[in-house]
Formats: sequence, structure tokens, C-alpha cells
Amino acid sequence: MFAYIKGTYESRSLDYIVVETINGIGYKIFMSENSMQSLGSLGDRVKVYTYLKVREDDMSIYGFSTAEELKMFELLISVSGVGTKSAIAILSNIEPSSLAAAVVSEDVTELKKLPGIGAKSAQRIILELKDKIKALDIEGQDEQIVKVSKVANSKDFEELISALIFLGYSRKEVEKILPKIGNTDDNLEEMIKKALLLLSK
Repeated sequence: MFAYIKGTYESRSLDYIVVETINGIGYKIFMSENSMQSLGSLGDRVKVYTYLKVREDDMSIYGFSTAEELKMFELLISVSGVGTKSAIAILSNIEPSSLAAAVVSEDVTELKKLPGIGAKSAQRIILELKDKIKALDIEGQDEQIVKVSKVANSKDFEELISALIFLGYSRKEVEKILPKIGNTDDNLEEMIKKALLLLSK
């Protein structure tokens, strides 16, 4: 229903903020700790990407400082056994890029560090989200990707491409920035962060 809400950052509580829009309505928006920390100061104009949860006995708005975090939230709640509160708790303890890296590299140990995530839950997240990545259009690498793969570990770049598409970017957008990453000794998480910076320009 809402793609995002723009307004004045009026107040903050433990797990939600209030944003007042130009029409004088104050929206109570539940957010991860990471998103709240990145918003700025009270009184600032902010833009919050939103997800509206509608149930018989509940209508809540969940907010995110970036489109990538919103995409990750939507993917997490698609996993059986992961609800909105669990997804927010997870995103309060890990950046979307780090979570994507853990999923595509099947790093159960890293996922088990997250609140409420045991070995079985970690394996389920990997299984269900890896399947969603495979369903995306990541085939048909063009000459740019082939060129980059010759100077870098092709497995690393395949995982990087999957992670970025996993975060909501199109294959065409990803292909454009890959040559700018070039040969790198960075780990997957650092590569994702570098790519996100390039994609945000």
C-alpha cells in the first residue's frame, strides 16, 4: 500500500519511530536498530521505505532506511517460521549485505549468531532463500562478467551477482558495475558493500 513515507522524524522509542507527514499525520513505524541508527536526528526530514502488515487483529507499518533492507525483510518473512518481529530482530543484528553473503555462501555458523536462529533455522533460511535466488534471472552472463571473471575468482563473482540480485537489483544493473570492482582480494561481504556503493551512485 505504501512504498515509502516522507516526513519529519518526530520521536523514537525502543523499537519504533514516529514520522509526521505534511498533512499532520504521525505514522508509528517499527524499525530495526540498524535502520534507526542510520536515520539521523530528531527533527530531520526522512524517507522511510515501508512494509504494511495487515492481519485481522493487527495493522502495523515496518520501516527501513534502504530499499535493500526492505527487500531482505520481505525475503526473510517468506521463510517458514520467520515472522515480522523475528525478521526485524535479525536485521537489528546484521547488515543486509552480510546476511546475503552468509546465505549465498551457506554460512550456517554466521547465521547461528543471530537472535532466535539455531542450526535448523539457519539451514532452513539458506535452503528457502537460495531457492529464491535460483529462480531469479541470473543466467546468460555477458562479456563484461566474463571479462571480470578472468581476473577474479569466478565463484566469488557468481556469489556476488546472486547476492546483489537477492537484494533487489536487476542483472543489467549488476553487470554495469562489475568491471569497476576488478580484481580483488576482498571477502564476499566486502565485495557486496563495495558494489552497493557503486550501485547507489
